[in-house]
Amino acid sequence: MTHGDHHTGTAHDHTGHAADPHDGDHGGHAKGSGASWSTAAKATLHCLVGCAVGEILGMAVGTALAWGNVPTMILAIALAFVFGYSLTLFAVRRAGLDLRSAIKVALAADTVSIAVMELVDNAIIAVTPGAMDAQLSDGLFWSALLGGFAIAFLVTTPVNKWMIGRGKGHAVVHAYH
Repeated sequence: MTHGDHHTGTAHDHTGHAADPHDGDHGGHAKGSGASWSTAAKATLHCLVGCAVGEILGMAVGTALAWGNVPTMILAIALAFVFGYSLTLFAVRRAGLDLRSAIKVALAADTVSIAVMELVDNAIIAVTPGAMDAQLSDGLFWSALLGGFAIAFLVTTPVNKWMIGRGKGHAVVHAYH
């Protein structure tokens, strides 16, 4: 997507952009350019919020209903994807995209990021002794879950940086900001 594609159908004076240090790279996420760590961290944080809401809700429901580990993790992961995609869907719909196009953008923007985050977070929880059997009132439950999110953030940020730098992942959402 070119800079001109952002302004289709509107009058826009491009002369004021000559001194803009971000022109042409839109904050370090244009196709072919290296993405900034700040841009990658913001994209990862966006993903983390959706994942955290979905995963905490799924873990809480599964734990409260005394479900086994596998169904609880499946619910948590499914809800992480639902909430992760939803945040992007709402943002691009608010920007005027039709539902079908918004779904395509959300899938393109978030799938790899959410998948990496969920893989890392759930692996941390699974290998933390006792975490899968901990109850909602146990500090171990929350420390494993939140520690998993922190490590997932650290692992997913470079993945997002690489993808954004190639015009993929969260970079496709920025066309609608």
